[in-house]
Formats: sequence, C-alpha cells, structure tokens
Amino acid sequence: MSMNTQGRPSKSAIVLAMEANKGLVLDEPLIFEQGAEGRTGIDLPELPKYKERLGGVRRRAAIGLPGLSEPQVVRHYTRLSQKNFGIDSTFYPLGSCTMKHNPRLNEKMARLPGFGDLHPMQPTSTVQGALELIDQLAHWLKTLTGMPAVAMVPGAGAHGEFCGMAAIKRALEARGEHRTKVLVPESAHGTNPATAAALGFTVEAIPANAEGRVDLAILKSKLGPDVAALMLTNPNTCGLFERDIVAIADAVHKAGAFFYCDGANFNAIVGRVRPADLGIDVMHINLHKTFSTPHGGGGPGSGPIVMAESLAEFVPLPYIVHDNQGFRLIEHAVDAMGKKPFGRLKGFHGQMGMFVRALAYILSHGADGLWQVASDAVLNANYILASLQDVMSAPFKGPCMHEALFDDRFLKDTGITTVDMAKALIDRGFHPMTMYFPLVVHGAFLIEPTETESKETLDAFIAAMRDLVREVRLGNVEMFKQSPRFAPSRRMDETRAARSPILKWTPADREENGDNGDITRDAAE
Repeated sequence: MSMNTQGRPSKSAIVLAMEANKGLVLDEPLIFEQGAEGRTGIDLPELPKYKERLGGVRRRAAIGLPGLSEPQVVRHYTRLSQKNFGIDSTFYPLGSCTMKHNPRLNEKMARLPGFGDLHPMQPTSTVQGALELIDQLAHWLKTLTGMPAVAMVPGAGAHGEFCGMAAIKRALEARGEHRTKVLVPESAHGTNPATAAALGFTVEAIPANAEGRVDLAILKSKLGPDVAALMLTNPNTCGLFERDIVAIADAVHKAGAFFYCDGANFNAIVGRVRPADLGIDVMHINLHKTFSTPHGGGGPGSGPIVMAESLAEFVPLPYIVHDNQGFRLIEHAVDAMGKKPFGRLKGFHGQMGMFVRALAYILSHGADGLWQVASDAVLNANYILASLQDVMSAPFKGPCMHEALFDDRFLKDTGITTVDMAKALIDRGFHPMTMYFPLVVHGAFLIEPTETESKETLDAFIAAMRDLVREVRLGNVEMFKQSPRFAPSRRMDETRAARSPILKWTPADREENGDNGDITRDAAE
C-alpha cells in the first residue's frame, strides 16, 4: 500500500471500490487502476527479426497498457455493461429526448445484409435497394407532413435546422431581399437561435403569454421587412400546442417571411396533424425521436427536413432521383435539373441505419398505429400531469401535449431544490426527468413518458414522486442533500468536477489525492 502526501497509507482503487459497493451493485475502478506489471491473459509469440522502418524513431518507455488476467478483463467489461442505464432497464422520463422503447424489429431490419454492411463508397449500381429505401422513406415523410419536398441529408436535428434556414437564406437571396432578423420564442430549443446566428442572422426573442404560448400581439409587432423567418417549435418546449399557429403563419407570410418549425416534438402530433396544413414552410424531423431509435449519449441522429413548394428548389445536395437509369444521387449543382441547391451539407447521404429503422417503424405501425402513437404520448403525459398537479405546481393551466411540466413553487422555503428531487429519484429506481428546462419556467421538471410506457409503470413513477413530495413536507432535508444514497457513486460535487476535471489518468493521481482517490471520489464524500 502506497503513502499519500500526508504520510498516511493510501487506499488502493480496489479498496475504494469495495467500500463503494452496494450489495451486488459493484463499483468499478478504471482498468488502469487494476493493472499490474507483468500480468497478462495471453501468451504472445516471440517477435521475429524485422527491419526497422521508422527512421530510428523508437519507443523509449512502456506505452502504459494495464496488465490483467483474462478473468479480470471479462469481469471489468461485464460490470461496465451492467452500468448502462437506459430504456431497456427502466422508465426513462427524460423530457425533450423521447427516450422510448425501440422495437427490436427495427434493429433486425437495420442488420439485414445489404443495409447493415453497406460502404459509402460503393458504386450506385450496387446500392439500388438502399437508395429505394431512402426514396420510400422520403415519400412517407412527405405524406405525413403534407410537404412536397424533403431533404434526407441532415445528420441530426440541429443539422436539419441549419439546412432549413440555409434554404430560407438562399430563397431570400433569389428574391433579391436582404433580410437580417430571425424571431425565436423565448422557450425555444437553444439550437434555434444558435442556428440563426451561425447563418449570420440577428435573433430577437418573442416572449410567452400567461398560457405558455407565443404572444401573438407581440409577434405581430416585431414582424417587418427585415424579418427573414420565425423559428417556432410546435408542440412547444413547455409541452403545449400553439393554438394560434395558423394566425401566426398568416402573419409571418403577410410580412414576406418564412415559417420554420422545429419538429423535435413531432411525435405528439404524427399521424394526426399535417404541418403543411398549419402554414409551415420548412420543418426538420428527428427520426431518432419520432420514429424510434432513442439517441441518448449523443448519437446517432437523423434530421431530414420537409419543405413547402416555395423552398423545394433550394434542396441541398445530394438528393435522390429515380429515372430510366434507376435510383441515383445528384451530387453536383450542374446536374440539379433546374433546382438551385444551396450547397452540400456533408460527405455522404444521411444516416442509413436511421433510415432503415424509421421506415420499419412507419410500415409496422401503419396510419392507424401512428395515430395511436401520438394519442398515447399525449394521454400518458396528461395522466402524469393530472396525477401530480395536486402535490406539485404546474406553471400553466389546462392539459398538455406529450410532456408534463412542473415548476419549483411547491419547494419554496423548504431548502430543497429541483436537483435534490432528481437525485432522490435515483434512489427509487428512476432516471431523473429533464431539469431546469425550458428556461422560461423556474426550477422546471419536464417529464416525457412517451407512448410506450404502461399504466403500471406510470403509476410506479407517480407513487415515487408523491413519496418524495411527502418527504419534502416532512422536512427531511438531509435525506435529499445526501441522495443518491444507494448508487455506487454518491452525491457529486458537480461544480468542482466541471471546473477542475481530471481528463487523463496517471499513476500519480491516486497518491496526490490521498485517501479519497480522484476528484470524483473526493467529491462523492
């Protein structure tokens, strides 16, 4: 056992891990912390003589790989796999990310030969089936939205936003207009103003009214010849449908601007409402949200955009055409056949695995199934809202759409915060909901159950939340501040971890930090 900087024996990573174990829920040190010099799980043959080809540049020290036996390696990665908390483990009420069940049929289809083993550099003649699938998915996206054109290229929702707004910018240039301003509701996803700014527009915020929706009067007052577009999410990030959306579209068009809709919450209206009928000019669709494939962890994503006739000619490259030569990609503007593409967004054409899953989801559900997807998403969210609004505080009156929103007024003067509630929820076996978003609601709890959860699961979650509120009313502040108590890693000092992160492990880290180990373990204490 080594000595720390105070001269006391330092606890090893293994000892620290054992102390953090909770029954059979085991903490796991880094694989480097478990390694020992000279230990190996495999015998390698002696290297034959070889001619050096590195110009005299040779390794001067060990490369730092850990030495472990085969059982150690197997156990390490098995334990890591058990720490994957996801939708296959339990209810994941993470609003605005649609962490819902991903049908296994979709996974089976995505792994079919010809889809799962494609290479992006294959000749077009060898991928006719894949291009046909993309074309068929594009057809159904246009059908579901009522739009005449779609660009399948964007690799994520924010990428789709950029694509749609770039098309708007090119359309304005074609009209000879130099409009500089984009209007964005205060409750919007942060990518909306970021996208507008990245394209050189200035952003002006539109406040919400007392009902959590866009204030129509203020919106109309800000419209003018300098406004290029309105970027609006519907249903919005407060989980509410914009009831004035047709009047909003009319006002935007009357001012000569375009109506961009953030389609991140399309799962709440899919199969029931066609965005084109609402007056929308362009909208991105998060395939990884509406049509399965939950995307937690940063990917994969897919964000096709659907466009009205006024923007269809500005579709980006590449895009698929079907003629007597079969299916092929238009890669260059000179081959665009009368269209005026604004350019190319990425090296290849979208996300093939996402396309396969989305089409499988659409075809397996059918029109009636997609109608029920939206219905059940809204029903489940309203069930949570109705079941908790007597003990928690809802910022807006009336029913919601796909996600239930609460604020922190019910915690006032208790010493307990939104994040305390979320940490305590972990001890009850649930992943926390989205916290502190949307920013227009103080101390927000955004709960999205999605359409795939059963009533029994929702009842268990509701019971856990009501029990936490009971603890709040009993004044059990210490319990909340210590939570989570039953997870292998206890309450972290997240501020310190963010400001002083340890991004690279070195053998000296353990000794320099003494008994408490690295900064994460130190913060946990």
